[in-house]
Amino acid sequence: MYWSHGDDSEKDAQASLGGLNGPAVALAHDQIVAAPGIPRFSWAELRDNLSSRIGTLDMAPDLGAEIGSKRWFRGLGTLVGLSAFALSFWPSFEPLEAAPAVDLNDAVRDEYRSQMIMPLALGGDSGRHMGATSLVAPLAEAPERPRIELVATLARGDGFETMLRRAGMGSSDTQSVTDMVSRAIALAEIQPGTQVDIVLGRRPSPGEPRPLEKLAFRARFDLELSVARLDEGGDLSLIKKPIRVDETPLRIRGTVGDSLYRSARAAGAPASAVQSYLKTLSQQINLDRDIRAGDTFDFIIAHRRAATGERQAGQLLYAGIDRGDKSRVQLMRWGKDGQFYEASGVGEQRGGLMAPVPGRTSSRFGMRRHPILGYTRMHSGLDYKASYGTPIVAVTDGRVLSAGRAGGCGNAVKLRHEGGIDTRYCHMSRMAVDRGQSVRRGQVIGYVGSTGLSTGAHLHYEMYRNGRAVDPASVKYVTRAQLSGAELLRFRETLSTLKKVEPGAALGDLQPTPNEVVAEEPLREIDRIETPKKLR
Repeated sequence: MYWSHGDDSEKDAQASLGGLNGPAVALAHDQIVAAPGIPRFSWAELRDNLSSRIGTLDMAPDLGAEIGSKRWFRGLGTLVGLSAFALSFWPSFEPLEAAPAVDLNDAVRDEYRSQMIMPLALGGDSGRHMGATSLVAPLAEAPERPRIELVATLARGDGFETMLRRAGMGSSDTQSVTDMVSRAIALAEIQPGTQVDIVLGRRPSPGEPRPLEKLAFRARFDLELSVARLDEGGDLSLIKKPIRVDETPLRIRGTVGDSLYRSARAAGAPASAVQSYLKTLSQQINLDRDIRAGDTFDFIIAHRRAATGERQAGQLLYAGIDRGDKSRVQLMRWGKDGQFYEASGVGEQRGGLMAPVPGRTSSRFGMRRHPILGYTRMHSGLDYKASYGTPIVAVTDGRVLSAGRAGGCGNAVKLRHEGGIDTRYCHMSRMAVDRGQSVRRGQVIGYVGSTGLSTGAHLHYEMYRNGRAVDPASVKYVTRAQLSGAELLRFRETLSTLKKVEPGAALGDLQPTPNEVVAEEPLREIDRIETPKKLR
């Protein structure tokens, strides 16, 4: 039995044990319970307490319920606060610079070069280099390449012989090549921009020009010329290589939409061909009034394709407009002058006269007060406002009656047309025709100036009928030409053949013939990486 000496009442202790005569209980030392003390601090208990208290705060209520209440506004404040906290950590929108996949420095590049093998013909200097020792002797002169390959371009205004000399060819080889090429094709026919592949051999001695080993270029669309030495050290020989060319014209058809020009361009027609097509139609019909959406445009242009893959588009051959199953307009180029004729054989119809210069009319035909003389007199023509140097064109076909100084009219040109019609163009700064010369409609005959009695640059244009002045604005006439007889028959046969061409038939590649397949030389891998130096 254990009694605590701290107990003040003995009776209370005996009563708790059943009295003095009660049974005694013996306790081990480790079974003695210590007096209660202050509990220790626990993080787990603190976390649990905070979680339970925060859970009772209700800071994130459902914003879809009890809208407008205090509880709802408390949830809205929580949403705004958390959003502001998240936006404060938002990254910037500045672009990030990505690191290269491999950091290539000079040391890495040198290592790459030491592992590669470059042909000596291309100036190879690869491989690991050893340091110079006493056994290394300097060369008296650097060795030259055994051959040089370059590409020379014939510039505009440049001569074929001058181009060869500029490429480094000797005078004897240049003269030989020029003579041989001129016998095959006139040198003037070689177009500017033609590229010539040239291979020069090893110099026979220091200071001497390199001998020509081979020269090749495209002389014409259907001809390739090359000059080479068949034997080493032998004479130069010319080799002609004709190129097979197909001249099937290119026909383009399509439906007119909102714009005839855009519809034709969308069909794949070149811009120059579409412009020529529209210009031809405009001289026959009114493009704004006579062409509707849904009509079918149809035009054919000259086209050549070579067996080597090159293509060349030419001039407009046929221009037509179909409406439904009927042809509304059919115009075909015919004759040496390249004039367009209708399917019936009637030539190009020109509605009215052309304006001699672009621009508005500043003074009309009739009585007016002269700006220089100061009194009222007859103004027998039209004044066109135009800037100095503007080209002046003939309003229709004719012949030059006079070209020179004409008093107050200054420099003037007078033309005689069919039907007793004469026209005169005054105050020119410069004339572009001579007396007796024939001119065509739209041909430039002079340039706007201010010679004679003139207050500024403009064109004074007069018209006479049987020698009497008339108002040019009141005269309209057309120019027509008519085919007949055998020429009309040939015209209709050519038109029928031309219209049998299928649209887009000329766009396919030419299939090589068996002889062309055999003659084609295989290309070596070493030749694929060679890039000849270009010489302009």
